[in-house]
Amino acid sequence: MAAPEPDPGRAPGTGSAPRTTADSDRTPGSAPVPAPGPEPLTVPSMSAGPDFVLRPWEMSDLPLVREASLDPYIPLITSIPAPYSEAAAEAFVRGQWERAATGAGYPFAIVRSRDRRPVGAIGLWLRELPEGRASLGYWLTDTARGQGVARAALRTVTDWALRDLGVPRLQLYIEPWNAASARIAEDIGFRREGLLRGWQRVGDERRDMAVYALLNSDGPVDGRAVTAH
Repeated sequence: MAAPEPDPGRAPGTGSAPRTTADSDRTPGSAPVPAPGPEPLTVPSMSAGPDFVLRPWEMSDLPLVREASLDPYIPLITSIPAPYSEAAAEAFVRGQWERAATGAGYPFAIVRSRDRRPVGAIGLWLRELPEGRASLGYWLTDTARGQGVARAALRTVTDWALRDLGVPRLQLYIEPWNAASARIAEDIGFRREGLLRGWQRVGDERRDMAVYALLNSDGPVDGRAVTAH
């Protein structure tokens, strides 16, 4: 699993502080005029190969939240509630809607095509998009691992972000022990750039994270050029 951006309520600041117009743009003595905030985002539905679909979160996904809450790791790096309660799970889903509504990013549920069962989540987070970069994070429930789900979802969102959205740089943060996630990232084209010591709080301690990045100019993703049009 690649460490996600902090969920609402988990860590401070999924967006920047309110901006105001420059003093030269205001009448002397007038109150600051807030600049427009980020535009609301519409989370699309996308096919991730023949076996999986990425779509917006729904309240019908509460069983996925319940399953994830039982995982020993997922609640440590996300705001998945543990212990589980229906009220907390509903609040989690509403939090994903809020992230799109405030322009913070695109949260997707990963759904198996054959039975429409949700098996995980992936997100594209845009907090640093004004600086030309965005980050990705994902997690899967235990029963979905080892089946190519992460690779399909990550390849789909990566290609969409670079090709359709024109994001100049994508980043992933992966704990150094997580060889499976590192291998998936490298297979798709991400390059390890270094180790960030004490980068993220995981549970009760700060952990190192390896940073992986893919630039729009790096070359093909899944055999196709990714240069933005």
